[in-house]
Amino acid sequence: MGAAVLQLRSQLTSRFDVPFEVRKREETEQIPTGVPAIDRLTEGGIPRGTLTEICGLDSTGRTALVFALLSQATKRGECCAWIDTAGAFDPGSAVEAGVELDRVLWVNCGGNAQHALKSTDLLIQAGGFGLVVLDMADTPDAVSRRIPLASWFRLRHAAERTGAALVAVERQINARSCSTLQIEMRLQKPLWVGKLLRGMQAQAESRKHYRSRTAEFSAAR
Repeated sequence: MGAAVLQLRSQLTSRFDVPFEVRKREETEQIPTGVPAIDRLTEGGIPRGTLTEICGLDSTGRTALVFALLSQATKRGECCAWIDTAGAFDPGSAVEAGVELDRVLWVNCGGNAQHALKSTDLLIQAGGFGLVVLDMADTPDAVSRRIPLASWFRLRHAAERTGAALVAVERQINARSCSTLQIEMRLQKPLWVGKLLRGMQAQAESRKHYRSRTAEFSAAR
């Protein structure tokens, strides 16, 4: 293991006020999202030790789904990382979704996709994280499409070695064959109470092991 990774692990251990321990991979373990329709769709939740892609356009529920997942992970006592490529992470919304922020390392990459990829790689290799989110949802499509498959394979292999659940949040599927599970979010209709927007009806399509399934769910505010 490189000196940079060892140094980062030491810094992370001192950063967290909660236990930060290197996880060992458990072959079949998954992190439930807490959204029953999605957990049924994915047959238990988001798998560890591999790469999952969650994609969708604005207002399709992609961020709400990942916040639900992050909430479940932190409530289980896990340390998590959120690599924020475009600086769009909203801690207030995360707290409203039930996320325990003292268990989340937030890395703001200021719009630099290469810095985000490098940060993700270093954090996964450092170990100790149950869930690592690479948020590229606000990254321009042209930038996302230029990420080589070799970079995605490297991240997936790092997740395999450490047992972390790696989730990439995007506007479209980019890692393709590098990801084990792909979830595409689509907006069905907004949910109104009078003139107030109270939520949305969304559809999720899961592609796993060359099978495609869909489910619908409601997200209320």
